[in-house]
Amino acid sequence: MKKVAVVGFGNIATRHRRNLRFLFPNARIFGMSASGRSIPELPSDCDEVVTSIEELAKNNVEMAIIASPAPFHSRQAIQFIRAKIPVLIEKPVTTSVDDGEQLLQEVKRYKTPVAVGYCLRYLSSASEVKQRIEKEELGKIYNAFIEIGQYLPDWRPNKDYRGCVSARKELGGGALFELSHEIDYCQWLLGPLTLKFAEQRSVGDLGIDVEDCVDIIATSKQSTLVTIHLDFLQRKAYRRCRLIGEKGVLEWDLINNELIKVTPETREVLYSSRNWDKNQMYINMLLDFVSLINGQACNAVSLKESLQTVRFIEAVKANYPLESN
Repeated sequence: MKKVAVVGFGNIATRHRRNLRFLFPNARIFGMSASGRSIPELPSDCDEVVTSIEELAKNNVEMAIIASPAPFHSRQAIQFIRAKIPVLIEKPVTTSVDDGEQLLQEVKRYKTPVAVGYCLRYLSSASEVKQRIEKEELGKIYNAFIEIGQYLPDWRPNKDYRGCVSARKELGGGALFELSHEIDYCQWLLGPLTLKFAEQRSVGDLGIDVEDCVDIIATSKQSTLVTIHLDFLQRKAYRRCRLIGEKGVLEWDLINNELIKVTPETREVLYSSRNWDKNQMYINMLLDFVSLINGQACNAVSLKESLQTVRFIEAVKANYPLESN
């Protein structure tokens, strides 16, 4: 890659520019703000700032990453797709099914490579979980319990959390979209989900107008009963998945990058890499996207898969509206 671009100047955009510099040290890295505004100084790991996607196309950019707020994704991605510039779109791919369907139509027409940035699939323990399920080591899976909780004010301690994307409805904030990794990996592991019940709440303690706590019950095609809990409230970060099957239980600790199998006879550590650098997820995701661009085998998250997650979230929002205390 000789010319690459990142749209957005937030934390995730900064990470992507740094990783692009690492992977392609001689590449020219272009930056563009989410709104297209000009900025007085060059951000880190950025050689040039432009104000439009048209400028990026004129500069023959070979790859772009969209790391802007989710409501901007569709409009920006369509411009890249029509310009035949491969684009990696940060999660969630869009905030509406209609926008996602339009993206699918554009990709079908222009054949531009597109992937979505659900980086948790690149956590090293994630592939271990996937392989165990595919090998049917648990037999029939009866239940899945998925939970993530992390205190929103701790995400970016140097900024007022109430002004960040996660806390603002107009920028696609709220626990459902911001923590949609859990919905994505659940459907990656167990297949499409059918929503049975949900409750999304704003408990009021954080002073934000988006949901900060969500509880979901769904089923898979194999009749696994799935319980998903998402929140911005837990003071100590927690991220785990527990799969109960006829031959045992898998306990996946995503923070400690560890997988344990429990049977009546044993409690066996199947995988543990607590010191694994989490940035490697993002590196591996970029490398996988390059493989997609080059027509090579890859595991990049497809537009169709990510739209399935948006469709599920839209069902939650439509059928079980936000409750505020």
